[in-house]
Amino acid sequence: MFFALAFLSLLIERFTGYPNWLFARIGHPVTWVGSFIALLDKKWNRESDDFAKRKVMGMTALIVLLVVTIFLASLVQSVLFLLPLGLLFVAIVCAALPAQKSLEQHVEAVAVALETEGLEGGRKAVSMIVGRDPDQLDEAAVCRAAIESLAENFSDGIVAPAFWIGMLGLPGGAAYKAINTADSMIGHRNKRYEAFGKASAKLDDLVNLPASRLTGYLFVVAAVFVKDASPKRALNAIKRDAHHHRSPNAGWPEAALAGALGYALAGPRSYDGQMIEARFMGRGGRRDLTAADIRRALKLTRIADGLLIALFGCLVLVIGR
Repeated sequence: MFFALAFLSLLIERFTGYPNWLFARIGHPVTWVGSFIALLDKKWNRESDDFAKRKVMGMTALIVLLVVTIFLASLVQSVLFLLPLGLLFVAIVCAALPAQKSLEQHVEAVAVALETEGLEGGRKAVSMIVGRDPDQLDEAAVCRAAIESLAENFSDGIVAPAFWIGMLGLPGGAAYKAINTADSMIGHRNKRYEAFGKASAKLDDLVNLPASRLTGYLFVVAAVFVKDASPKRALNAIKRDAHHHRSPNAGWPEAALAGALGYALAGPRSYDGQMIEARFMGRGGRRDLTAADIRRALKLTRIADGLLIALFGCLVLVIGR
């Protein structure tokens, strides 16, 4: 049943996205979770407390967040399953969790901006999806930033929620999004969040691990269907580069995509005026990327997305026999 939920939710979100009119009226589950996290941060992350206490309070906040999220998601799922066509109604709710359509739109917007507005337009568009300093980016760097964001967010914004829906239903998918949102808000290595967000960052690394590996292999298979892409290069890049990434998970999708398409991604970059040293994913590949290369990466990702949907469809058929 949960594999069917993942399959249906991906299909629904692929074609409809999250409607703007619905967002205008009620917001989005991520915004609800974000508001709750902000409240916990305000109440429990006190600068006057020492490191150990802030660490404990961060763990407590994460537990409270997960208990509330899982309880509400379980309640919604239980009630909807009682209705005729309950599986479809739960799938419609689950469809709010993966972000296939919005990710594609945001990344494609960078390519469009570069083509129609030039470098300044590209910088502005890419600043919507990455945290690095856009003013420091030339055209090739804008393209690399967009493609890196595409690879990483395909893993944690699409494959991961679908995976956890498939494993644990709506409560699993909702819990994953709560953890991922907490990591993006408070899982930073800075003075305010080093202690309070430590538990969220560690748990996010753990729950993203299976999806990041699956994403890497989806890109390997997808490379078969893209002209001049190479499954062999993708596998080699995973083996050679993925474990050198600063993140224990992001290296898998970034290395696989870079290797498949012959790009060199990641490497040193600037955040908040500070240069961060990082290893390259897809070493030996091209760095001088253009808007056309963004579109090629989008093509690979669309195929990988189709493979993900097909995978859950096959699991439904196999288990349903």
